Amino acid sequence: MAKLISKTYGDALFELAVEENKVDDLLEEIGQLQKILKENDDFGRLMTHPKINKDEKIRVVRDVFKNRISDELLGFLTIIISKDRYQEINGILDYFLTEVKKYKGIGVATVTTAIPLRAEQCRKVEQKLLDTTDYKSMEIHYEQDAALIGGMVIRIGDRVVDSSISTKLNELQKELLKVQI
Repeated sequence: MAKLISKTYGDALFELAVEENKVDDLLEEIGQLQKILKENDDFGRLMTHPKINKDEKIRVVRDVFKNRISDELLGFLTIIISKDRYQEINGILDYFLTEVKKYKGIGVATVTTAIPLRAEQCRKVEQKLLDTTDYKSMEIHYEQDAALIGGMVIRIGDRVVDSSISTKLNELQKELLKVQI
């Protein structure tokens, strides 16, 4: 259910951004809004508190964000609160950001290696991903996992390329177990 809510409201916000030609503006604003919401847990508790009525929550949002965010985003927050969907705000905003990245041709990848990559290696990985995909640019998150032993695992969406030594050793072990002497 939460995914459906995130998709419905995220799509509406995305369509508004495209129609109003404000994709870049809303992208930046929402990034900042997410940061603010993450740093202020009390605000989230206030917005989801069952004993505070919707009108009071809307008044608080208007007081806090008036002249700090665009009218479109303020109106959107008002709608979310009036429809009792504030508890899904993070999912909605994440969905919006994902749609914007698709729209702008930005690929999001997670690269996991056993040891940290040097800057030159990171540039080569990024270039290889750009050369082998249809993306115009890449947003790459680097992670380390010593259990890989060597090599790397690249995840883009639901696609995974695993060239880690640990995976190759596991595959070799499976093959050796099949061999009968």
